[in-house]
Amino acid sequence: MRKYLYLPLLALGLLSCQSDHKDAQQQFRERQEAILDKSEPEAPLETAEDPGEVLPNSTEELTRSTDQPATTTGDKVIGVKDGDTVELLRNGEKLTVRLYGVDTPEKAQAYGQRAKQFTSDLAFGKQVRLIIHNTDRYGRTVGTIILPNGRSLNEELVKNGYAWHYKAYSKDVNLANAETDARRFKRGLWQDANPIAPWDYRKEKRSGNSTATSSTANAPIPAGATKRTVYLCNSSGSSVYHLDSDCYVLKRCKEEVIKTTEASAIREYGRRADKTCSK
Repeated sequence: MRKYLYLPLLALGLLSCQSDHKDAQQQFRERQEAILDKSEPEAPLETAEDPGEVLPNSTEELTRSTDQPATTTGDKVIGVKDGDTVELLRNGEKLTVRLYGVDTPEKAQAYGQRAKQFTSDLAFGKQVRLIIHNTDRYGRTVGTIILPNGRSLNEELVKNGYAWHYKAYSKDVNLANAETDARRFKRGLWQDANPIAPWDYRKEKRSGNSTATSSTANAPIPAGATKRTVYLCNSSGSSVYHLDSDCYVLKRCKEEVIKTTEASAIREYGRRADKTCSK
């Protein structure tokens, strides 16, 4: 009889245990779901910024795009008009550039042709970088040419004695120092005893007061002078032209020997015939 009394109690105990077990499982599942929910990242808000990325319309991005333009191969030097004037090819268009702060001798002056050759050797056909300063009255761009090796063509011309520092238009300290060194070590044009600044040469030529040409401006032209070839030393210290290219006086010329007509030597260069080697 007692055995039958225990059966209902056992049944109630089993039901109670099963209920507790289900509750425990439910609680376990709820705890797991809570953990999983916390581990998943929240969807970012549309206005939130990624710390590693700047939004396209931010001030920093706009500044960076302006200050850091796309890398280009530079401007190509396609022509050398004279020592201080070159022609660049920029964006498919030709651009004439007058070198800032320097003035090379005119072509008819001593070292004029050498200055042109020096510029050509350093820059012609090269990819360079142009630093624009301003525009002159002739519409030319005035600037500094940075060579492929990082040096300034402007400074190289002055440092090697192929140009003057154009102080009337430039207060550049580097150019001033470069001229001082060139003078001290007698480089290039500073080898001459009395080199004439190109701006003074141009002024005298415009006014017609040039000492070199005044005495020969009205000189008679010999017969056949327009066809006869003569030779002259392109030095400010020379005042004659030579009929014979083998003249020993001409052989001593340290500058370029110019081949021209006798008429041109008289009218344009203000030279007279040399009597030392004349026949």
